[in-house]
Amino acid sequence: MSADTQLIETRFVALCAAAEVEPDTPVRVPRDNVAYAVFSVNGQFYVTQDQCTHGPGSLAEGFVIDTEIECPFHQGRFDIRTGQPTAAPCTEALRIWTVHVVGGQICIDPAEHRRFGNGCVPA
Repeated sequence: MSADTQLIETRFVALCAAAEVEPDTPVRVPRDNVAYAVFSVNGQFYVTQDQCTHGPGSLAEGFVIDTEIECPFHQGRFDIRTGQPTAAPCTEALRIWTVHVVGGQICIDPAEHRRFGNGCVPA
């Protein structure tokens, strides 16, 4: 392993085993005072912030509808793949992270600052 590869891998934080994430059933993972929602949608893994940007709803307790997550608090929706709001009352995008599967674990770099984009890897 090169020094660059080792440096990259040490930034990653394991959230959960990939096998724990069922299609259309989000997993809530609290780590270091941050709650993440981990998804498996259409054969891809995604990680977003767990708290809705509009209110106190936990997105991991929401309902997956195709590629969207519906917040259980007020039924607003977000695109799981990009974090973008897709239904009112949500207007602010979710924070998302690029997913890395390392040794069967869903991993992210918590320092990554992304508001939208494609941060998926195959499930």
